[in-house]
Amino acid sequence: MTARIDSSPQQNVVVVGAGMVAYRFVEALRSRDDANRFHVTVVGDEPRPPYDRVALTTYFTGRDPEDLHLGGEDLWHDPHVTLRKGTTVTAIDRDTRRVHTDRGEDVGYDHLVLATGSYAARPPVDGRDLRGCFVYRTIDDVADLRGYVETLRVDQHDRPLRGVVVGGGLLGLEAAGALQALGVQSTVVEFAPRLMPLQVDDGGGAVLRRLIEDLGVTVRAGTATAKVLGARRGVVEGMRFADGDSLPADVVVFATGVRPRDEIARDAELLVGERGGVVVDDTCLTDDPAISAVGEVACIDGRVWGLVAPGYAMAEVAADRLLGGRSTFPGADSSTKLKLLGVDVASFGDAFGATPGCLEVSYADAVAGVYKKLVLSDDARTLLGGILVGDASAYAALRPMVGQALSTDPSAYLVPATDGPPPGDDLPDDATVCSCNNVTAGAIRAAVSDQGCCSVADVKGCTRAGTSCGSCLPLVKRLTDGALEDAGIAVAAGMCEHFELTRAELFNAIQVTGLRTFSDIIGRHGRGRGCEICKPVVASILASLGTGHILDEDRGTLQDTNDHMLANLQKDGTYSVVPRIPGGEVTPEGLIQIGRIAKEFDLYTKITGGQRIDLFGARVEQLPLIWRQLVDAGFESGHAYGKSLRTVKSCVGSSWCRFGVQDSVAMAIRLELRYRGLRSPHKLKLGVSGCARECAEARGKDAGVIATDNGWNLYVGGNGGFTPRHATLLAEDLDDDGLIRTIDRFFLYYIRTADRLQRTAAWLAELPGGVEHLRDVVIDDKLGIAADLDAAMERHVASYQDEWSAVLDDPAKLARFTSFVNATEKPDPDLRYETERGQRRPVLISGDRIEVRS
Repeated sequence: MTARIDSSPQQNVVVVGAGMVAYRFVEALRSRDDANRFHVTVVGDEPRPPYDRVALTTYFTGRDPEDLHLGGEDLWHDPHVTLRKGTTVTAIDRDTRRVHTDRGEDVGYDHLVLATGSYAARPPVDGRDLRGCFVYRTIDDVADLRGYVETLRVDQHDRPLRGVVVGGGLLGLEAAGALQALGVQSTVVEFAPRLMPLQVDDGGGAVLRRLIEDLGVTVRAGTATAKVLGARRGVVEGMRFADGDSLPADVVVFATGVRPRDEIARDAELLVGERGGVVVDDTCLTDDPAISAVGEVACIDGRVWGLVAPGYAMAEVAADRLLGGRSTFPGADSSTKLKLLGVDVASFGDAFGATPGCLEVSYADAVAGVYKKLVLSDDARTLLGGILVGDASAYAALRPMVGQALSTDPSAYLVPATDGPPPGDDLPDDATVCSCNNVTAGAIRAAVSDQGCCSVADVKGCTRAGTSCGSCLPLVKRLTDGALEDAGIAVAAGMCEHFELTRAELFNAIQVTGLRTFSDIIGRHGRGRGCEICKPVVASILASLGTGHILDEDRGTLQDTNDHMLANLQKDGTYSVVPRIPGGEVTPEGLIQIGRIAKEFDLYTKITGGQRIDLFGARVEQLPLIWRQLVDAGFESGHAYGKSLRTVKSCVGSSWCRFGVQDSVAMAIRLELRYRGLRSPHKLKLGVSGCARECAEARGKDAGVIATDNGWNLYVGGNGGFTPRHATLLAEDLDDDGLIRTIDRFFLYYIRTADRLQRTAAWLAELPGGVEHLRDVVIDDKLGIAADLDAAMERHVASYQDEWSAVLDDPAKLARFTSFVNATEKPDPDLRYETERGQRRPVLISGDRIEVRS
């Protein structure tokens, strides 16, 4: 017997589908329905609430499925919203306005919204249904893929696993990245002559292919798939191509596009587009005025849009119309900015130069792996579109300028010598800043001037700008700050929307209150749950205050990726291990031990610019094994992963050099052993030169020491990198103890007062009074804090512990360094190597990748 669920006195809106666009529709309707005129019932066939499908690949980087859920639980606790998970709508009865479900129920509606999205297409090739063939669309799809690969690894541990991804577009490269993260040797097969043919041109495709292949993924472009092999056993064994070539494979992932899920609409005899999708007008209504369609199932303007931004726009229109508004679909921005396998790819506007008479300006550097192109009007003044591969940093500045006149030479946005002048105050009001939510620069300014928004968080809540992919947030902040300044309002100096305090203020607050957990700190000094900005800052402050190991209690979850694993994440998903070599001095026996360890684990070795040896290519589960052997050989963590002391570079000084006037090696070792493990707002580097010839390049360091006949000259606030800066002379002719005392106070004063991720060079440049004020504080003690700074440094020196050793001695900490539940302690042989300049370099990884949070 069919259960009947009648409408309430409210109008009942039924949403079929529980994806991202359905969530946006419900959120938009409820946020504006002040009179509670509507009750919304959402029916989804997946066994979970709506989740962020765009971030699906992060499931392979250690995130739980619950982390992808949209909007928390507040919306689903709304008494005017009902979410029915794991339920499929099987039919629509348009005459009685009811939908039927696979649970034998029917639900009445006053208005029906179809948000069924799309399904992953499989090409019509033989063998596509063999065991080991997958698509890449839902959490269940990726969970099944992961489980299958893990099972294969156990069953076939004696050889590498091989995978083929059919499709070289966005989903295909994401799938290849997922296979790579699972330790599967991947080949991407694309029918078109280049990867991502809808986003990049031939020039961009060539650079993209090289970047992808450098990461260990084989690319076969211009190749058609003919058959999946393995019919005898019913399990995938390989793949045959249309040209007759074949390839062995253990797993195949189809990523050849999606098709609208319009079956129930067809059965209900709604009008469907020639290529699928429910036909709607610019108000998102179908040919039945009681039914709307939004998202990937909707065919609007003769086209189905497979992007989230147009779907969100449709959801907003449908909600507004139900509430009596006059919104119409504004058109779709097909701009995209992606990071695939760690490679930036972006395209926007008329990326392929289809506009008659248009001009193209391009920049390509195959060695650096960068391709940039701008498409301009025939007078070279108006920006029409562009493509960015390898470096998409200019995307946030360029995309809103499409259709606008550029205010500077177009090459300024492309040449790497400049960041390009980012638009801000001069950006026209009608320029779209957030394409996901269709928010203009004018709307952001109006949120400040007309609606009283006083922060980026307020603007996000008011306009929704930056609440989806987040790529526009830097521009949103510039516009918000500019509008606040124009209105005569002081710009908030807080770190983020969760803390109104600056980093320096928060440091002092934590130091005074003695709070030691993030939940306690944000509960007293902030609000909300924190974010990827404030969590690492709190972790750094706690470490600077010497509150214990960085992985103790809840601190492990606050760390950036490198600190989280006590090793540096590399572009291929493996890690590098850098033991400390104080002052660059190492015994022959120590060198032999490092070489033996590198050979045993097949690690790529390199002497760094900081006089250390870097060991590349370690998998997560290998890290403790490598650390154990290094620790037993007398080495310790070099903190290459942390915002802390990195190295103290030195020349050979008076010990060997005929020009040396002081023992620079001994001083470098003394300084490195004193400041090792000292956590700070940014990394710290020192240099000690034994004479004025400056072979240690000390004046390019945060603290540089140069020997004189009378002692040591100390320079501070220098650094290399993107903005090289010579250090400034702070003190002259210091004796050994005076030098160390001055560096102690300089470092601690910087740690306590600098902003988040601020190098000493920028800090000193912004310090009121500059180097003279610094001398007053650290040498003349005019603030009366010298004794406190001295005592704090002595506490640091006394409490130092090697972070690697602490993990090795703690089973709870060791447990985090495993790839999978069923991983063995024996190093996994499922890696492929290639010889590069005489060394074996791993090109694929085995094991989980960890989410890069900053």
